[in-house]
Amino acid sequence: MSLLASWLASPPPDAAIEIAPERVSAAVIASRSGQLVVSGHASEPLTHGVVVPSLTSANVVDRTAVADALRRVIERLGTRPRRVALVIPDTAVKVSLVRFDQVPPRRDDLDQLVRWQVRKSAPFPIEEASVSYTASARGADGSREFVVAVAREDVIREYEGICQSAGIYAGLVDAATLSLLNLFLASPKELTGDWLLVHVRPEYTSIAIARDTDLIFYRNRAEGDEATLPDLVHQTAMYYEDRLAGKGFARVLLAGSGGSAGAMEAARHSLQERLGVGVEAVDPTRAAALTDRITASPDLMDALGPLVGMALRTRRETVKA
Repeated sequence: MSLLASWLASPPPDAAIEIAPERVSAAVIASRSGQLVVSGHASEPLTHGVVVPSLTSANVVDRTAVADALRRVIERLGTRPRRVALVIPDTAVKVSLVRFDQVPPRRDDLDQLVRWQVRKSAPFPIEEASVSYTASARGADGSREFVVAVAREDVIREYEGICQSAGIYAGLVDAATLSLLNLFLASPKELTGDWLLVHVRPEYTSIAIARDTDLIFYRNRAEGDEATLPDLVHQTAMYYEDRLAGKGFARVLLAGSGGSAGAMEAARHSLQERLGVGVEAVDPTRAAALTDRITASPDLMDALGPLVGMALRTRRETVKA
């Protein structure tokens, strides 16, 4: 997975693009009068089976169909991006939380330690993997937890290659739910307490828990897994209470579209019934407003969430640099 370091001396990318099993989407985020706005957006549906995300096998089944959809999206954006940040499905990436009692002071030593740790759980040789990580929670005993994302290098090249075929360079790649998390982690409003994000897609469901601004739990369930969403929520809540010293969620956030009519309402009901907390729909327009010519809709909010989150991440890191 492409690390962000190569971007830090450059302006933010021209656009964010997501290649998902059901669609290709793109958004251009601009700054106007000190406020971020979505100045352009386009989306093209994909035929079922064209993109089949997987950790262990090829993801892009019909490269021509996906590349053609991306070209149509770019034509409708109103601008021609050259450098983009790319969002790919959660099920193409293995996300783990890894804790070290002591963190090596040298970056090279930390890189080797992270790769050695995740090689035991990776479903493919670590020599074939792209590995990226970011520091998360710090323990009172001096330990440090890291969020580690692992994907096969050839799978990442598949998605990057679609962009290259359209004359676009994808300098940063991230998973959809991690990009959604950045909607909140990159927000100027301070986050406090424990908060839960549930991201429901036709092909998978991902659940993340953050404590203040630190990710402390992540789980992905592919569609077809025996565990239903209520089961997943119950198991997560029990783990949160028993293993993470959870005292209750300050916020519960729900994003995505589900795989059938009424799926999101059913997901909202399950969350509220099990957790006893009101459930908020993720609204990316709180971070980047829509221009007058773009009309809000549930489908648009679903598509924009990861794209705006990715754009916010690249802007935040560029400013830090």
